[in-house]
Amino acid sequence: MLTINFKYLGIVQGNNILDIGCGEGRHITEVCNCDGVFCIGADKSYKDLLTAKEKFQFNEKFFPLAKSGKALCSADITRLPFKNKSFDIVICSEVMEHILEEDKAFDELARVIKYKGIIALSVPRSWPEKICWFLSDAYFNTNGGHIRIYSKKKLIQKIEKNRYRLYKAHYAHSLHSPFWWLKCFVGPNRVDSSLVNLYHRFLVWDMMKKPFITKFIDKLLNPIMGKSLVLYFVYDPDNIKL
Repeated sequence: MLTINFKYLGIVQGNNILDIGCGEGRHITEVCNCDGVFCIGADKSYKDLLTAKEKFQFNEKFFPLAKSGKALCSADITRLPFKNKSFDIVICSEVMEHILEEDKAFDELARVIKYKGIIALSVPRSWPEKICWFLSDAYFNTNGGHIRIYSKKKLIQKIEKNRYRLYKAHYAHSLHSPFWWLKCFVGPNRVDSSLVNLYHRFLVWDMMKKPFITKFIDKLLNPIMGKSLVLYFVYDPDNIKL
């Protein structure tokens, strides 16, 4: 399940691409299918990196002709172990809402991106997220949980202060919003809710089968109730008025 839309990234051969907070590898595995790029998936969770490695290996069986370089590493977004101006594209999906030192994180992203490089960033959309917070304290009051809610306007302003220009924005995963509302209503840590488990099976089925009708409904509802806000910026200091 991809949150970032790759058609807005303009990936070409020779790109160095970082997926920071890659988790179990949903985006970085897709990047590996692009020819002639070098991609790094980075995350603080060693367990998630092991899962991402397994996905790399599984993916190679189906896309053996993709000539991409790839690596996984453990990294903290506030202290990235990469040289200045290392990457043409940085993907940061569903990460910033977890980070206590967000200003350091944004500074690090700005440090490692090249001139005219792209940052694709997604965070939970504010109003669906507020419902989750209202329904359950456990949703955000847990170790590693969400510690803030971003408004679209303020988030754009914060990133543009680092000399970026927004060129695309959209919402994603409208069908996931009711799932999280339901999960928060019964308790986000419960595993015995038949209704939540049924909805989860539906989402897995939708992800695997990709039927036209659910793709159409999701696209139709995304502007209204998409769970994720997705923003695309280019590092363009020459055209930014500070």
